[in-house]
This record gives sequence, structure tokens and C-alpha cells, in this order.
Amino acid sequence: MELIWHGHSFFEIKGKNNQENVSIATNPFSEEIGLKSPKKVDTDILIVSSRNQSYLNKKIISGNYFLIEDPGEYEIKDIKIKGISCESKEKKKELNTIFTISIEGIKICHMGNFNQLEISSHQLENIFGSDILLIPVGGSFTISGKEAAKIVSRIEPKIVIPMHYKISGLNLDIEDEKSFLRAMGIEDKERIQKLKIKKSDFQRDGIEVMLLDKV
Repeated sequence: MELIWHGHSFFEIKGKNNQENVSIATNPFSEEIGLKSPKKVDTDILIVSSRNQSYLNKKIISGNYFLIEDPGEYEIKDIKIKGISCESKEKKKELNTIFTISIEGIKICHMGNFNQLEISSHQLENIFGSDILLIPVGGSFTISGKEAAKIVSRIEPKIVIPMHYKISGLNLDIEDEKSFLRAMGIEDKERIQKLKIKKSDFQRDGIEVMLLDKV
């Protein structure tokens, strides 16, 4: 399985299921936020966690893809996907959906624009122990780095990858990843271009924090 980050909460997940190549894209952002996006992303499944127009740049998504925007259970090309609804800690914030994606025996949890004061027991029941957790850490629109670290300790993933934070070019008023790293007891972390991993690689204890370079 391969995980690529295009910035913000836009990821590509590539893997195989029954020897068939399958690709999933999440939250393709509008370039109005200041970041450049790929010219084209060919995918089988497009997941959008929020109806905010910043995450609905469908014009760069190609292919005869299946669109998922709502909570519920889905199975496309034998890939199991589950959407879990959220409540915002501020009434004016848009609704958000957490998604879990099971591919090559690996469970990925994409928290979207998670902005709750506490994670609910129902949400935790569905995402506890995920292999890979993609969590926002920039604050303002989502939880902050310190709040994200507390959520991570409750979910207990094997790998956590922060997203939705300030990087070069982004014009949104949010924090960078440093407060999250400090809250996780990390001073600095080397970035990787993309994450290539298989199920057998998860045979280790503890939570590993990884930072991806924007591609």
C-alpha cells in the first residue's frame, strides 16, 4: 500500500485488492487556499469529508470514480469504507465525516475536519486501534496540535500522520505541525516523500509519528 500527501487533507491511497489495482483520493482542495494541486489525479474512489468548497476541487479528479460524501458503510471493488458522523464544537462550523478505509488488510482512519472537544464513544468504537491515523493539527477550523495529541492517545493507532496544518504557500490562518510534535514528545522529525507499507510492517509496539512531504 502506498500513501501520498498533496497537502492539507488531500491524500492518495494506492493498493491492490484481489490483484486489482485500486486508488482512493481524499479531499482534493481548491487552489484558493494558496496551495498548488496536481493537474490530474486518476482514482477509483473519491472521499470528501466536508461539503466546504475548499475540499471539492473535482475538476482535477479523473476516472469513472465512485463519490462518497456521507456517513454510512460502503464496499467498492472489495474495499470497505465507513463514514462516521461528527458534531462541531462550534455551531457555525460545517459538518464533518470521519472515514475508515480498509485496504490490503490495513485500516486507515481519515479524521477530516475533526473539530470536537471530545471524541465520542461511538466514534472511538469504530476507529480505535487503526493502523494509520490521518489527523488535523492546525487548529482554527479543526482541533489544535495539543488537542490532536490527546485524541491520538485515545485512538492508539500504530502510525499517526498529521495533516491540515500550515505549510509554505497555504494562506489559511492555522498553526504549523510543531505544537503537535511537542505534545507528542518529539522535537523534530525527518519527512518522507511517500509512505510505502504492508500489513506485516505493523508488528511493533507504541505509536509512530510520521511527516510526509507535500507531493
